[in-house]
Amino acid sequence: MSTARALLRDGRTVTGLAILALFGALALLAPWVAPTDPVALHDVLATRFLSPFTVGADGVRHWLGTDAFGRDVFSRLVYGARISLAVGLLSVAVSIGVGAAVGVTSAMAGGVIERALMAVTDAALAMPRIVLLLALVTLWQPSLLLVVLVLGFTGWMSVARLTRAEVKGLMGRPFVEAARAGGSGRLRLMWRHVLPNALTPLIVAAALGVGNAIMLEAGLSFLGLGVPAPAPSWGNMIASGRDALVNAPWVAAFPGLAVALAVVASNLVGDGARDALDPRTRRAPR
Repeated sequence: MSTARALLRDGRTVTGLAILALFGALALLAPWVAPTDPVALHDVLATRFLSPFTVGADGVRHWLGTDAFGRDVFSRLVYGARISLAVGLLSVAVSIGVGAAVGVTSAMAGGVIERALMAVTDAALAMPRIVLLLALVTLWQPSLLLVVLVLGFTGWMSVARLTRAEVKGLMGRPFVEAARAGGSGRLRLMWRHVLPNALTPLIVAAALGVGNAIMLEAGLSFLGLGVPAPAPSWGNMIASGRDALVNAPWVAAFPGLAVALAVVASNLVGDGARDALDPRTRRAPR
């Protein structure tokens, strides 16, 4: 069974990809899907805290209600998907890139270089990530770029150790020894033989990391340290609705549900990819 067929036959992977594809489609089509401007303010007193499915004074139906400033929750949700998904994908790309580079370099260099890189990795791992995140984002003005870089450069350590272990294991395999005996240099050996066979754990780590990054961004935005208002992200939408949980629970409930679904979907894709790409756990065809 091919890898693509194995992925598509796994119900977890299909479900997770379907949820993420839905969020991605809403994010891309936000200008056409959203009924109103997500940051525009109109008659606040007449439009604030409208319940879901209510038609406002302007004749617009607010499918998910409005918030304290009369802004349409659905419009902010689909535009917030752009920011939350972008943060998740870009920060994981940074962490995977840095972690893979450190892991491959340490595994192939060995000696003092390997010990030094692993010492730096262990020292970074010893620091609580959430404390480091809070310290870094409070030193500079919050922005989308800052959140991406902070999440990316605080999440590469586990990827580095995973990559190093995988490359170390591959370096002793017969096909690598044969390539080395055939005259392949270190760079050719790495690009042609080692890295393609070390992609499985990186793909799984990336899929799981997207959900983790979305959740961390939501937490930072909830604390006011993420993407600054009025730009909508799922985290600051939850924060804006925490004071209205009794009389307008939909303001925080819908973005909270979106975060939960995105995290669960990423975990489902990661679990399915692990089983489909790892020959040791791949199901035998019937």
